Amino acid sequence: MRRFDGVEYAVIPGFRPLELDLYLPDAVPAAGAGEVPVIVHVHGGGWRRGSRRHPLPRLGEDFYPAMVRAGFAVAAIDYRLSGEAPYPAAADDVRAAVATVAEVMAAHEVGAGQVFLWGDSAGGHLALLAALTGSPVAGVVAWFPVTDLTAMPDPDDPGTREALFLGAPAAEIPDLARKASPIRHVRADAPPVLLLHGDSDTMVPTAQSVDFVAALTAAGGSARLLLVPGASHFWDGAEDVTALHRESLAFLRRLVTP
Repeated sequence: MRRFDGVEYAVIPGFRPLELDLYLPDAVPAAGAGEVPVIVHVHGGGWRRGSRRHPLPRLGEDFYPAMVRAGFAVAAIDYRLSGEAPYPAAADDVRAAVATVAEVMAAHEVGAGQVFLWGDSAGGHLALLAALTGSPVAGVVAWFPVTDLTAMPDPDDPGTREALFLGAPAAEIPDLARKASPIRHVRADAPPVLLLHGDSDTMVPTAQSVDFVAALTAAGGSARLLLVPGASHFWDGAEDVTALHRESLAFLRRLVTP
């Protein structure tokens, strides 16, 4: 595996440059001879903290390398956090990463094939939102995501992660909260989606995933939900987190076209 750290993917006037870390297989087709599917990974952290360098702790340092061994390139991105800029900044950044990842890979003499999005928690929210609002991706994996900002607990509290992300409590800006909610953008031609959620999650209610899958399916889209017994947020209590990783990778592999 080859790794390139701190690759700039966008410049936003007035903000720091946006960067990603690029993970590439050792053996890739020669230039012009083939393309490598790529996962754009969006970290969690309540839109307020976190980093591309720190995926979920229960998966350890093998999180990105396992994706590469499965045949993917990985672009692990950072984005503007809510303390830097409220919505739609982070969503715009994810869309920018999807739009430029082929160019980034070409600079390292690798052709980008299909692009997939994968995120956990707030990153899952951003991955779903980008995929449903214009980013041309072939599939999405979202782990315990927020899908409806209007249905999260304490919608009047200005101190919640959701309020800080939006710039005000959802109850005060319901139209913006709806616009920022993936469930409000479901459509028949959405890319296939796999959601995984712990059935004991007290941070992001399981209903966020249950209701999203029901809505996307009703709209004619393709969605599957895997509820993980005994698991809360960040997979605390999950019996086999590595198996969840494998299941997610297998879902994306089935979507890769020859």
